[in-house]
Amino acid sequence: MLTYERSGPETVADGATVVVLLHGRGSDRADLQGLRTAIPPAWPLLTPQAPHPGGPWGYGAGWAWYHYVAADRLEERGLEESLSMLDAFLRELPEHLGAPPRRIVLGGFSQGGTVSLAYALSHPGRVAAVVNFSGFLADARVVRSAHLSGRSTPVFWGHGLHDPAIPHALAIKGRARLEAAGVPVGARDYPIGHWIAPGEVMDAVSFVQSAAP
Repeated sequence: MLTYERSGPETVADGATVVVLLHGRGSDRADLQGLRTAIPPAWPLLTPQAPHPGGPWGYGAGWAWYHYVAADRLEERGLEESLSMLDAFLRELPEHLGAPPRRIVLGGFSQGGTVSLAYALSHPGRVAAVVNFSGFLADARVVRSAHLSGRSTPVFWGHGLHDPAIPHALAIKGRARLEAAGVPVGARDYPIGHWIAPGEVMDAVSFVQSAAP
C-alpha cells in the first residue's frame, strides 16, 4: 500500500476531479503538496510516496519509483512493481476520498512524470489526463506494448530547455512518439533547468480543463 498526503476540500462530492501527483527520485509524499495553491481549490490533491527506498540506488534518504539506467532506459522490474501499486492506489480512491471521482488527473515531476506516462499508456481509460513535469517516455516493455491511438489520454508535457538531468532532447523524442501515435500532447518549454517553472502548474491546469472537460 502506498502512503500519501492529501489536501483540498474535506468533503468530496460524487463526480469530483481529483489530482494525483507523483514525486521525483529521492523525495517523498510531502514534496508536491507545495503545488496546492496552483490547483483549483475544489480539486483534492493526493501525493503518494514511491515504494522503493532511494538509498540502495544512491538516491539519498528519500524514495524512488524505479532505478534509472541511462537516457530513456530504466530497470523494468522496479517500474512494473510501482505501476502495480499505483494501480491499486487509484482503484482505492473512492475509499480514500469518501466518494468516487468523476475524473482522475495523474501527473508528477521527473520520475513521477515518467511513471504517470507509463501508467496512462499501459492502463488506457483509467485516467482522464496526464501532467508530465520534466519526465521522459520510458523505453520499457510496458510502454512499447501499449496500444496507442488518437483516443489515448491527453498529455501535458512541460520541460526545461536547460534541464541537465533529463535533457530537453528526450522531451522532443518522447513527444514525437506520442504525437505520431495520435496522442493529444500539449507541449510547453520553459527557460529553466530540472524543476517546475512558475506558472507551469497553471498551464497544466488550463490544458486539462480544455482537453479533458
